Amino acid sequence: MDDVTQLSDLARSRGIRVAVAESLTSGTLAGAVGEGESASEWFAGGITAYMTEVKERVLGLRPGTDPCSAECAEQLARGARELFDVDLAVSTTGVGGPDPQDGHPPGTVYLGWATRSATGHRRLDLDGDPDEVLSATIEAAVRMLAFHAAEA
Repeated sequence: MDDVTQLSDLARSRGIRVAVAESLTSGTLAGAVGEGESASEWFAGGITAYMTEVKERVLGLRPGTDPCSAECAEQLARGARELFDVDLAVSTTGVGGPDPQDGHPPGTVYLGWATRSATGHRRLDLDGDPDEVLSATIEAAVRMLAFHAAEA
């Protein structure tokens, strides 16, 4: 069973509402999640925020937070969870490449997650060209959503 199918099965059977906040993946994570069966019943939506000022204003990122960090990923996930009033949100942020950014090598990715009772993150150190980094990020984020949906 693929991860989107597992996520949709879990979300529907457990009545879990899901959202995503994306910087690095620019809406492609939402597109992948939205392909799940009956997504309109459990996927509240997603927000793509590249500009730091948008992350601060819309998702509650604290000014001065490194946009490629665990703190940023957790704040974005928490902001999306609150914005969409869902049970579970996941965020993506990092450096897709091909060049380093702000001292972070390409492939440095952070996924954040937030439930109604906890927040956390996972760091990924990915290899490959930008398309490969984005693809691996989306796969890992969907797996993270399915994992936390199973734990709910």
